[in-house]
Amino acid sequence: MIVATATSSSQNHTFFSNFLSSSPNSNLFPLHLRCLKRQSVTSDITAARIRCKAAVGSTKTKLRKRSQYEIENLTIWLLKQEQAGNIDAELAIVLSSISLACKQIASLLQRSSIINLTGAHGTINIQGEDQKKLDVISNELFCNCLRSCGRTGIIASEEEDVPVAVEETYSGNYIVVFDPIDGSANIDTSLTTGSIFGIYGPDEQGLVDIGDDSTSTLDQEKQKCITSVCQPGSNLVAAGYCLYSSSVVFTLSIGKGVFAFTLDPSYGEFVLTHADIEIPKSGKIYSFNEGNYDLWDEKLKKYLSHLRLPGSNGKPYSGRYIGCLVGEIHRMLLYGGIYGNPKNKNSKNGNLRLLYECAPMSYLIEQAGGKATDGHQRILDIQPEEVHQRTPIFIGSPDEVEKLQTFLA
Repeated sequence: MIVATATSSSQNHTFFSNFLSSSPNSNLFPLHLRCLKRQSVTSDITAARIRCKAAVGSTKTKLRKRSQYEIENLTIWLLKQEQAGNIDAELAIVLSSISLACKQIASLLQRSSIINLTGAHGTINIQGEDQKKLDVISNELFCNCLRSCGRTGIIASEEEDVPVAVEETYSGNYIVVFDPIDGSANIDTSLTTGSIFGIYGPDEQGLVDIGDDSTSTLDQEKQKCITSVCQPGSNLVAAGYCLYSSSVVFTLSIGKGVFAFTLDPSYGEFVLTHADIEIPKSGKIYSFNEGNYDLWDEKLKKYLSHLRLPGSNGKPYSGRYIGCLVGEIHRMLLYGGIYGNPKNKNSKNGNLRLLYECAPMSYLIEQAGGKATDGHQRILDIQPEEVHQRTPIFIGSPDEVEKLQTFLA
């Protein structure tokens, strides 16, 4: 006679779990049976954790020690910022698309001599400057990445005559201004170059209705785009740069400090290497193109003469000039000092563009605790009147900029 014995579900669960554990070929069992083993192990671990917490009996939560192998990449960092409410999902996507463009540009720069991307392109941009091959290609990469992200309404570039409304993303919100390759004269000699970008908040008035073919209407819409883009730097919601040198470093701020991510070439990710950067209050490095010394006004000459005199330590300031704004700012963020690109007899308004060079860099420096001025007013307070407007700039450690202003006053 067969006697049926009733067993509880927990007993059955335990029986199958023990059976699977003792079986050498448990991986050959059906999936639902293998799941019982995993569930059992998970339940045991969870119970053990609960028992451990109960045994400790303390309400204090110990901070988990960070492993030396633990890394935080740009994507994870952006997700954390979104969860904290510092940015929205759309801005995270825009920043991610910019980082992708920077990776592509970095790859081209590393192989530029091999794949014949050095030298002039044979064209001239709106500022009357000869374009390098990578100037044109990098501009296309930036534009394509920003179009494809679906969150950008207007883009303005150093290499474009006027701002462009992104037809592919008619509902895009953000306005992005950028210099795709800063210091492109350094490309052929494999020296430091970089990319600069700034992001302004949503503005619907610059979006073009692509269904209207009227020339007069298009001219009006073009003017609206220009008006939308020409905002003071104080309106920026994010800004940053990518440095292309011995390392590729993506540095940005979303208004909550400055963070730098270094590209790990082994798996193509930007990894957080510098958190919450603070610029030193002062520094012993100045960066001016002293080839223009005789073209500067006397007050500025007196300031530079002062820097060349031995200080309290018996040493003068050190002069460094890379010829790339990104390189100058990156060094300054880490070591302090001052960078200047003043007006001169040949360039009454300076050489650098306000909208997509000076304003984003000033935003970064101020977020790190530094200062930026044109000699008379704060860079971020200047209202651009045109897209490619130029401005003098003095930027760096707060003590150094204040010292300069006493000479210029």
